Amino acid sequence: MAEKKKTTIVLFSGEYDKAMAAYIIANGAAAYDHEVTIFHTFWGLNALRKDEQITVNKGFMEKMFGKFMPRGADKMGLSNMNYLGMGPKMIKKVIKKHNAMPLPDLIDLAKELDVKLIACTMTMDLLGIEQKEMMDGVDYGGVAAYIGDAEDGNINLFI
Repeated sequence: MAEKKKTTIVLFSGEYDKAMAAYIIANGAAAYDHEVTIFHTFWGLNALRKDEQITVNKGFMEKMFGKFMPRGADKMGLSNMNYLGMGPKMIKKVIKKHNAMPLPDLIDLAKELDVKLIACTMTMDLLGIEQKEMMDGVDYGGVAAYIGDAEDGNINLFI
């Protein structure tokens, strides 16, 4: 019996289109029976944040990061053609028109396909993000958690 193939993705970007690409690739790999891990770090953590505001006790800098970062996948901007926030509205309209899945649905599908979603705990500490601010179904770990999955990976991507 052949060993299961592994795909790992480091999601560093907090931009809607790049996160969408990461999740499309992850879901495709999972559909091809790969064991898939997405390691969310820095701005990529925003894809895992809950949409609603969660009351947490934070210092000044952590409060500022929280205010200026998008809360949840649906509020992320585009890497190009953001147009003061109009770009995401336009791309979501095109996604709907073509019956494609928007990013929040791609994340839900990834969970259903048992894609391992890891939130980088070091980055969470740096940005003042607490676990209760993150969606359910997320694993937490540092670089070692990612390396443990990536070292045997057949496909390793940085987005």
